[in-house]
Amino acid sequence: MAAFHGSDLEKIEQIYGIKKEEITGFGANVNPLGLSPFMKDYLAAHLDVLCAYPDRNYTALRRAIADYTGADVENIMVGNGSTELISAAIQAIHPHAAVVLGPAYSEYERELTLAGSVLHYYDLCAEKDFVLDVEDLERFIMEHADGAKAAGGKLRLPGLLVLCNPNNPTSSAVPASQMRLLLSFCRENNIFVMTDETYAEFAPSVSEITSIPLAGEYDNLLVLRGVSKFWSAPGLRLGYAVTSNGELRGRIDAAKNPWTVSSLADAAGQIMFTDKEYIERTRSLIGKERERCIQTLAAIPELKVYPAYANFVLARSLNPEITARTLFEAAIRRKMMIRDCSDFHSLNDSYFRFCFMLPEDNTRLLTCIRELFA
Repeated sequence: MAAFHGSDLEKIEQIYGIKKEEITGFGANVNPLGLSPFMKDYLAAHLDVLCAYPDRNYTALRRAIADYTGADVENIMVGNGSTELISAAIQAIHPHAAVVLGPAYSEYERELTLAGSVLHYYDLCAEKDFVLDVEDLERFIMEHADGAKAAGGKLRLPGLLVLCNPNNPTSSAVPASQMRLLLSFCRENNIFVMTDETYAEFAPSVSEITSIPLAGEYDNLLVLRGVSKFWSAPGLRLGYAVTSNGELRGRIDAAKNPWTVSSLADAAGQIMFTDKEYIERTRSLIGKERERCIQTLAAIPELKVYPAYANFVLARSLNPEITARTLFEAAIRRKMMIRDCSDFHSLNDSYFRFCFMLPEDNTRLLTCIRELFA
């Protein structure tokens, strides 16, 4: 049986006979606090926005994102979730070949395949806790020149590097200082870098890993974010991207349909990023639960737990009799759904991932895992 995605609750309901409303979703990586009460109240009082088209340029929304991120408002684009922007960006860049840091979110591979790009996976090393070795990645990129000559007589290298930071599913992260080195190398070799920061806001220190401040300096960089995970709003379908490359922005806008961000998402985005209380509550909850869950798992001798920067942790069973499927089955029968990571590129059936939920839910899952390894 294939591994289940965090959004496959309907399939779980059919197969296991458990109502989806009764399942605690440790596989979806969504903020357990739910929607911000401030935003709920605001939207309830402003539903009339649905009676009008949004501003075609989303000026107020982009300004709100600029205030939140510190990015130049002119460098910001919005879309129907970060997935639309990933697709539009890959279409606009249209690389003949691309390098993707793996294991990785499957949407990158799908969009690159649709664009006809040759895909090269650079696999992060489990023995190094999935920490990126920038120099080794640079060597890998140079080794994957296709033999043809680019402008200036240089070998034609892959035209795009794609990474998620913090990475899904490993929860490892690339510091901004290392990203700067990587961006300089890529700029010298005419390689565009697309970094997905879906989970950056959960990191212990956002400023230490975010590449948004680098976007104004490097025109070969596109940074993506969305509101599905941190803001617990996957149904809102709102994402944004930051790049100082005006030509690329123009091509991405040309690849997108107008008004893909609804009036409701536009209104929500204009106010949600100002909710400092929600931001602090989220960061406090995730920070405490991340530390507690990792310490608990690390005390189990037959588990390898990897350092986590996002709101989830990747672990590996060292007991061949207890696979990720074993753990999944044990948890789902207690109405908890974790992520079997065996279908991620370069991982096998010993790896599993779960996100940090409310303390009482995390305690239930940790108890379930401890009992299996007892």
